[in-house]
Amino acid sequence: MPVETTKWDVTENLNSSEAVAYYLEAVLEDGDSSLIAAALGDVARARGMTQIAREAGVTREALYRSLNAEGDPKLSTFLGVLSALGIKLTAEPVDKESVPS
Repeated sequence: MPVETTKWDVTENLNSSEAVAYYLEAVLEDGDSSLIAAALGDVARARGMTQIAREAGVTREALYRSLNAEGDPKLSTFLGVLSALGIKLTAEPVDKESVPS
């Protein structure tokens, strides 16, 4: 008897700022640029692509093209989407031992 499965959509689980932050933190740690672009697209779809595009200052179509696994968004688009999502990007040293004091 075959196992029945249903399609899982990550956007259904991105229903809080905390969930979005954890999701993006995980993909940023991976460091794969295509995965990061796709994850931003997931979050934008969960929040409403049209509204995010408007707030980021790009067209909805351009946002769909940029924010998928094959996309390569410009830095200005990336930062605009983060701002529209209310996400702050921070930096920290990878190896705190190697940072000069």
